[in-house]
Amino acid sequence: MDVDQYFSEMPEDRRIKAQTVHSLILDLYPHAQISLKYKMPTYESEKGWFAIGNQKNYWSIYTCSTEKIEDYLVKHPEAKHGKGCINFRKKDDVDLQAMKLVIQKAMSG
Repeated sequence: MDVDQYFSEMPEDRRIKAQTVHSLILDLYPHAQISLKYKMPTYESEKGWFAIGNQKNYWSIYTCSTEKIEDYLVKHPEAKHGKGCINFRKKDDVDLQAMKLVIQKAMSG
């Protein structure tokens, strides 16, 4: 399986939002190494990483650090999240400006 196939297997509503985040990562870090390292699209720079995952009832972004997602959570306290991840359900929109900061923090270590 490759990254394109991973996204193609997501339900359409999730795929559109997840691929928007994927495109944002590539715009910000065009030289990022992309793999399925954690069985999900994982983007690595010299200093950090970011991943997009598809779960049974939602899709998520992963950074492995609450510090890297804290600005997003301040703007969106209702967002379902874990220690270093944010989970997006069908009804949830993605704040791309806030997500840009999460990506930058995650990829810069």
